[in-house]
Amino acid sequence: MKKVKLLTIILAIVLVTMVAFFGVYVPVQNRLENKVKDYAYAMDLKGGRNIRLKVDTTNKTTIKDSEGNEVTDASDLSDEELAEKGYTKEETPYNSQEVLTEDNYKKSKEIIEKRLKALGVDNYVTKLDEETGDILIEIPENDNTDSVVSNLGTTGKFEIIDSDTEEVLMDNSDIKTARVMYGSNRTGTSSGTSVYLDIEFNKDGANKLENISSTYTNTTNSTNTTNTTNSEANTEATNNTTSDNSSEEKTAKQITMKIDDQEIMTTSFDEVIETGRLQLSVGQATTDTSTLQGYINQAGSMAVVLDNGNIPVKYTVDTNEYVLSDITQDELNIVLYVMIGLAAIALIILIIRYKTEGLVNVFSYVGLASVFILLLRYANVVISIESIFGIAVVLILNYIFVNKLLSKLKKEEKVDKAVISIAFKETYKEFFIRIIPIFIAVITFCFIQWEPLSSFGMVMFWGIALIAVYNIAITNLLVRVKESKGGKKKNGKNKEEAK
Repeated sequence: MKKVKLLTIILAIVLVTMVAFFGVYVPVQNRLENKVKDYAYAMDLKGGRNIRLKVDTTNKTTIKDSEGNEVTDASDLSDEELAEKGYTKEETPYNSQEVLTEDNYKKSKEIIEKRLKALGVDNYVTKLDEETGDILIEIPENDNTDSVVSNLGTTGKFEIIDSDTEEVLMDNSDIKTARVMYGSNRTGTSSGTSVYLDIEFNKDGANKLENISSTYTNTTNSTNTTNTTNSEANTEATNNTTSDNSSEEKTAKQITMKIDDQEIMTTSFDEVIETGRLQLSVGQATTDTSTLQGYINQAGSMAVVLDNGNIPVKYTVDTNEYVLSDITQDELNIVLYVMIGLAAIALIILIIRYKTEGLVNVFSYVGLASVFILLLRYANVVISIESIFGIAVVLILNYIFVNKLLSKLKKEEKVDKAVISIAFKETYKEFFIRIIPIFIAVITFCFIQWEPLSSFGMVMFWGIALIAVYNIAITNLLVRVKESKGGKKKNGKNKEEAK
């Protein structure tokens, strides 16, 4: 029975090791896909994306009537048609000279950094040219990089205006927060999940929204439908409807919602909104996972832009290039092979010195290493050059712990549960008291906003925590099962001779 337990534990360790080093592959669309999460690499290993945001120096064309009011629905008219209507074209810069100040450049940089954090980009570098206003950004390369880049050049200007007079009724200063919400939706016989962009306004904004929703309201009791959608976001208002198909009296007053001067919708309100919140549905209810994720990403991007304020200066993405790491895969493989070779030699020494007990602890050691690299993946620890050194340090510390434990057990004439318990307690006490200064430094490194030190600190933190938990749970169990038949050999004699 004891042998069965021992073999079961060893087979479990082998299984975890196979998963950690080789992965778990399942067939997906005529191909095998590894379901084990990949490592998150730092820019010094995987490379990164260099983006330069350049201050937009181009002009925009505005069409004005004879009274100097801007006309928004005349962009398709020819010059002759504009002249017939008395319209004129004017070229005005996107960024006026009043906007191009050092304070606005700095504020733009701060907002971009907030967006990066909100988008989950923890490891980034931003540099500002205070003379030109250009911003250089370095971010790690991953599957979400293109989506992140698309949010950096967006100004994020939010406006609710009167559709007739184009008076600005609400803007970014009225927004408290923006978030993504979703829930089940059933219509008739069909059902699915709907995604919403939920905009919550501050106190002044809530009062404005209440006044606007009471003023810009439908004047009929007919059932109206909203068909206004944004070509990019496919966004429509919930709780609000426009009257474009009604045969009765049409809506007297309407508002237009814009983001970065792009019209999101034109609508009116069915009722007064007293909650201070406006929900916009993104897309339509769906049960398709990929479509739903697309809507969530779409709404999430808009929420990030609105939640962190509008950039006072309009930028364009001037440079967007992937920069390879200076360290090649071959060089990384050499480091890996050297680490595996040194670990193998050290483990062989354990087997030679402690015989069977050493072999059992070798299995435990390999199991800890396997659990460790899986933990680093699922804890989203960024792997950098410094953190690779941290991995090596953790493995060395665990080797020291195991060697201390086996050394204590070897000195005992008879090994039973009581002796094993005492040996573990003494080893834990001696080992962890000595590394307390290291652990304090490691925790400090975790909170330093510099990737090399923070990644090293996170690796060491999880490694030391794993040494404490894993050895008391797995190594302790293995040693107890191995020695559970009665004492160990003494001076080369068997148990009966020792008695």
